[in-house]
Amino acid sequence: MTYICLMLVEKANQIYEEAKAAIKSAPDSKTLYNVKVNFLGKQGQLSALMREMVQLPKEERPEFGKLVNEKKQNLENHYESREQELKKLELQQLIENEKLDLTLPGPDRDLGKIHPIAKVIDDISSILNFLGYSVQTGPLIEKDWFNFEALNIPQDHPARDEQDTFYIDETHVLRTHTSPVQIHTMLKQSPPFRAIAPGPVFRCDSDVSHSPNFHQIEALLIDKNVSMADLKGTIAFFVREFFGPEIKTRFRPSFFPFTEPSAEVDCSCPICKGKGCRMCKNSGWIEIGGSGLVNPKVLEQANIDPKEWQGFAFGFGIERMAIIKYGVPDIRLFSDNDIRFLSQF
Repeated sequence: MTYICLMLVEKANQIYEEAKAAIKSAPDSKTLYNVKVNFLGKQGQLSALMREMVQLPKEERPEFGKLVNEKKQNLENHYESREQELKKLELQQLIENEKLDLTLPGPDRDLGKIHPIAKVIDDISSILNFLGYSVQTGPLIEKDWFNFEALNIPQDHPARDEQDTFYIDETHVLRTHTSPVQIHTMLKQSPPFRAIAPGPVFRCDSDVSHSPNFHQIEALLIDKNVSMADLKGTIAFFVREFFGPEIKTRFRPSFFPFTEPSAEVDCSCPICKGKGCRMCKNSGWIEIGGSGLVNPKVLEQANIDPKEWQGFAFGFGIERMAIIKYGVPDIRLFSDNDIRFLSQF
């Protein structure tokens, strides 16, 4: 063995003993890690020693490299053993020093709230349930016949253009109103019955007061000897229950293909109590929906004899009812999912 090789072997032994002692005496994990970097890291002392092998004759390099690698492996074993010891010790110290103070308040938790649209649907449904109306549902992708023709809106009727409909294909649409549920209900049930149909509807419209996806609720009553007086009394009761006992209603003649006669429904402004404000455009009145007696042609489409049975229907936009009740300035706030807005409800 050459003199240079003896010198490097002695240096390797010296580094090994120093590293072993440093690992054993390391008081904590951070110090232990620094020892590892100093002796075993890529720029550590053992790595530097390996680079000095170029001074050795070629025949001595493998034996010296094997020696250094063995010492490095032994040091790594010592390191892992000491690391486990220190982790247990530090955990024990943590347990002894940290105590749970049961008198401290717990962390705050954000609790969800009912969305204002869901709340309005529940409120309206609850009022009409009290009057004997059951909740009915229908498909969102509706057949053209249910959405238009069964409601007395034929192919050439101008209202079909005014709806701005999302067409799926030639015979299916995203329903433009909840009125098709009337037809499904009349085909499934035998009169007399009372039903309401809340749910989402779709139209090609989007601005401060309109959304391509919004919600409606439709009410339908089929019975004998039904008149406009029954309709007006029902809506007046509903408006007082929903907005407050001081709110008044009025009816204006209108036209809907599926009702005859038809009427727009207004209520005195719940915000200003009829005195005039921005919400009601200083008129004291706000339009809330449409209504009327069920058109005999619609009854015939549902296989109900209009000479024996009559009915009335009315519908409201859920977002519009929420805007009026809570004074919301923009319909788009309901779908933005801004927690600052939703937390107010």
